[in-house]
Amino acid sequence: MRLTNEEKILNLLGLAYKARKVIIGEENVINGLRDKKCRMVFVATDASEKTIDKFQKKCFFYQTELLNKFTTDELSNALGKGLVKIVALTDEGFCSSVNKLLK
Repeated sequence: MRLTNEEKILNLLGLAYKARKVIIGEENVINGLRDKKCRMVFVATDASEKTIDKFQKKCFFYQTELLNKFTTDELSNALGKGLVKIVALTDEGFCSSVNKLLK
């Protein structure tokens, strides 16, 4: 059974979490964006419109890639945590792997 690219991206997110290369939570990610630590931000598709809009603007301002492709359940399961709506990758290697899978 072959994994889809979306499943591979979620697996990479789980690996990045175990390697402590992620920032979780709205305020933490905003602080990470300000400090230029975030390389890519994941916002759950079922987050509120206000939250999605806020992060689209923040990511545009800080020139950080935004991915709005996964639900809260998918992000939460990938990280093994409860109710995760906002996650940021801080490692360039993980980001380049995700970008390869997106293409």
